[in-house]
Amino acid sequence: MDKSQMVPGFRGSGVLRSRASAEAGWTLIELLIVLSIIVIMASMALVTYTQSVKAARESALHSDLFLMRDAIEQYYADKGKYPDSLQTLVSEGYIRTIPKNPFDANAEWITTPAPAQAGGGATDPGIYDVKSGYNGTGMDGTQYSDW
Repeated sequence: MDKSQMVPGFRGSGVLRSRASAEAGWTLIELLIVLSIIVIMASMALVTYTQSVKAARESALHSDLFLMRDAIEQYYADKGKYPDSLQTLVSEGYIRTIPKNPFDANAEWITTPAPAQAGGGATDPGIYDVKSGYNGTGMDGTQYSDW
């Protein structure tokens, strides 16, 4: 800063220096606007995140149900009868483990017994289908227990 920019009578402070320091800060309104924009963007990101997590869990549920139903059909094709339980599929090597429900690990799988065969005298017809035991509604509006 040269001497022509200095205010007479003040040592080391000039007009430009006092203007620069007055314009360097943020006003309260500017801060509130910036913070509100950040909050709006964060809430939009949170909604998108929760929807993507739910979609991933639904996809995992579809996949688990498909794999268990496929294993039931393979068991029936090999043995001529339906398995007694899901654990039978594991012990016979059709699936490695019974998958956990992606929405609630404690939710049980609901099994549907096979229809009785006309000439068969079997007391336990085995399981024909498996469904989710989790009570909730999917993104398409259907209940998970109906899948």
